[in-house]
Amino acid sequence: MEQKEFESHCIESISEVLQFLSGKWTFLVLTELLKQPQRFNQLRRNLDNVNTKGLTDTLRNLEEQQMIQRQVFPTVPVTVEYSITEKGKAFSVVFEQINRWKREWDSFSVQKTS
Repeated sequence: MEQKEFESHCIESISEVLQFLSGKWTFLVLTELLKQPQRFNQLRRNLDNVNTKGLTDTLRNLEEQQMIQRQVFPTVPVTVEYSITEKGKAFSVVFEQINRWKREWDSFSVQKTS
């Protein structure tokens, strides 16, 4: 594949992914659900009391994108639990690469300024 064709495909893919992951809380919700399934209020607390609308919108978007799933339990009152899907778990590789990049370049910038 030519460099220009690669760049075009890469930029297009990144743009598409960022479109559906662009919400303010998206990455933090995914990282929380990678730890374990959680109920709404548990997620809210773990995210330093994100506002209800912001969390609701984020959860709906992630569910629509099939990154998470919403499971309703027939209890009184109804219990809803959110968990990561296989598609969402596969995205954890991106988080690992971001973390690796940060560690590598943080240490580089510290060495450079010393």
